[in-house]
Amino acid sequence: MTSDDLGRVMQTNPVVIRRIMAGLRDQGLVRSEKGHGGGWTISCDFNRVTLRDIYEALGSPEIFAMGNRSDAPGCLVEAAVNKALTGAFEDAEALLMDRFGAVTLAALSKDFHAGMLRQGRGFNPAMAHAE
Repeated sequence: MTSDDLGRVMQTNPVVIRRIMAGLRDQGLVRSEKGHGGGWTISCDFNRVTLRDIYEALGSPEIFAMGNRSDAPGCLVEAAVNKALTGAFEDAEALLMDRFGAVTLAALSKDFHAGMLRQGRGFNPAMAHAE
C-alpha cells in the first residue's frame, strides 16, 4: 500500500505514515518500492515478529502519558510523588513489555481476519473504519 492509502486507512497524514514506516523499514519489517505500483510491503515473518519488536523498531516511545515529572527541581511534593510511583511505573512497563512480546503479528492478523469474516466482509482498506 502507498503512504497515501495507509494515511487514509489510519486517518492520519501520509507524512506521519512515512516516518513510522521508515523505522519499520530500518529494522527489516517492511520494504518500500518507489514509482508506479510501488508502496509499502510487509517483509517479516508474522509468526516471529511481536508487538515488542514493532515497539522497539519505532524507537521505544514513552508508554505512559503520566509518569515521573521533573518540572520543579527541588519541589519536595514532586520528589515524594516520583519516589512513591517509580516502582509502580517500572513494574507496569515490565508487564506491558512482556505482553507485547507475547503477541505476534500472526495472532493479530488471525484475529483481524476472523472479525472481518464475522462481519461478512473481506478486507477493503478504503472501508477499514466504516461502521
